[in-house]
Amino acid sequence: MTTHAGPVLEALDVEKNFGAFRAVDGVSLSVRRGEFLTLLGPSGCGKTTMLRMAAGFESPDRGTIRIEGADVTGVPPYSRQLGFVFQNLALFPHLTVGENVAFGLEVRKVARAEQARRIEDSLQLVGLAGHAARRVHELSGGQRQRVALARALVIRPAVLLLDEPLGALDLKLRRQLQLELKGLQQRTGTTFVFVTHDQEEALTMSDRIAVMNEGRIEQLDDASAIYDRPRTRFVAQFIGDTNLFDGSVAAVDGGEARIDIPALGASVAMAAPAGLLAGDRVALSVRPENLRPAADGPGLAATLHGRVAAGVYAGTHHRFRIEARGRELLLALPARPDRPPPFAPGDEVEVGWDASRATLIKAN
Repeated sequence: MTTHAGPVLEALDVEKNFGAFRAVDGVSLSVRRGEFLTLLGPSGCGKTTMLRMAAGFESPDRGTIRIEGADVTGVPPYSRQLGFVFQNLALFPHLTVGENVAFGLEVRKVARAEQARRIEDSLQLVGLAGHAARRVHELSGGQRQRVALARALVIRPAVLLLDEPLGALDLKLRRQLQLELKGLQQRTGTTFVFVTHDQEEALTMSDRIAVMNEGRIEQLDDASAIYDRPRTRFVAQFIGDTNLFDGSVAAVDGGEARIDIPALGASVAMAAPAGLLAGDRVALSVRPENLRPAADGPGLAATLHGRVAAGVYAGTHHRFRIEARGRELLLALPARPDRPPPFAPGDEVEVGWDASRATLIKAN
């Protein structure tokens, strides 16, 4: 098969409705060859529907799906060069591990000798060499995940689609398999499209993340940009915790904007993104770890006086909830094993942030 020079998987202006509910609303997406791309969002945002349309399990009401540049919108799943790992794994309990892995090869009528070689190679790849004769019910949860991966990879897919495959696992095993899955993707060079609602999982594993909300992609970017430079209010609030300050643009002068923020009772200067105009409504997003006590040093763009309402130890950080000017702020400070928490409930504090550590978000 000739390798297509462009995106390995594309969705072009795709729409899907279930009755009166629009699950996917005009989404266009290009997946690069060899990348780990994650569709991230809350339940009902359209991420699994997008995956199922790519696989051919659902047909779009509008738009086009392309694999290796070819239109496969009406092509059945078994004729697409895609692997799929289901949320419930969908393994056959009455079959052996080897017979489960062979399923896609049987459908594609691969010769028996070639099947045996590919099954052995796939089980070796996922760390299950020597397990071909075992029954699925004899395996641990992590081993069953690996069988599902081997079954999807054995057909040598152009893209591997994974629908929340780690969701049923306990936290420790889930984190272990996150690293294994990312390592497997890097070793094989296979393109992975992964669906999850877990923000930490997406940030840990992904080259790029498409954050979905109400059937649309709010932001498609690399993991660090999604966290540090959210483009919409939804992305800022969905990916981790943040402090949002609503305001309006008082003036734009060259590359600098003056933002009036009622919660501060003051204005702050910020770098102005292209297209920002005086009068625009905006929000400032400041992550809890980018908020800091004013006593730590000068140079803060803005400060707020408040009172510590609560504090918790979170391993690497102390996290505090601060009441200030009728609202709550979240502050995260690095934990030092040789020092007690810097604040206690009831303490009066002054907190602020550097202008460079805040993100300016234009209201829709």
